[in-house]
Amino acid sequence: MSEQYPIDKANKVRQLRDKADYDKATVHRILDAGLVAHVAFVQDDAPVVVPMIYCRDGERIYLHGARKARVIRLLEQTRRACINVTLVDGIVLARSAFNSSMNYRSVTVFGAPTLVDDAAEKLAAMEKISEHLMPGRWAELRAPLDREVKMTGVIAVDIDAASAKISEGHPEDEEEDYEIPIWAGVLPVTSTIGELVDGDRLLPDVSPSETVRRLQNRTI
Repeated sequence: MSEQYPIDKANKVRQLRDKADYDKATVHRILDAGLVAHVAFVQDDAPVVVPMIYCRDGERIYLHGARKARVIRLLEQTRRACINVTLVDGIVLARSAFNSSMNYRSVTVFGAPTLVDDAAEKLAAMEKISEHLMPGRWAELRAPLDREVKMTGVIAVDIDAASAKISEGHPEDEEEDYEIPIWAGVLPVTSTIGELVDGDRLLPDVSPSETVRRLQNRTI
């Protein structure tokens, strides 16, 4: 049996508890499949939610932004943040609006944000974020300039608590509704990475590497 996150007041799923999963491998798998994290925190007693590029490194999440960006400065000052990654897999079309829903995989993480100031750790985190978004590409690119590293803000969030919530399957209607002559089922939603589009200033005879070609036509 896989190790699970302890259940506490923060990460306990209260609605649709049968869809909850605290298994670390499940949480990691969903985080690794996503591309954008929505990061929530409190500023001046008001809630703020910001989408950010991220990656997971073991039990740590790295968030990427410009060093002078407001969100980096605010996360540096906050004591606790909440991170959510959600993948939509389908629209569930039931025989009533009430029972219609969505199929999805979702993870919510809680932890304390810390600004990564150490140059070596920041560079390593930047590489991990790059590899999460475009695997294999880092090794093909020129090395980051010192000024680029300085201009980049990286926030580390150690996972203190986390939970997954997964909804899948067909509509669950009221028993009497199954006699209604209305079609019901699932409309799949697929996030697909398409085909490469050449930049407008490519040098002559420059073509995508095999590493880049492999990034095409993938399903998240």
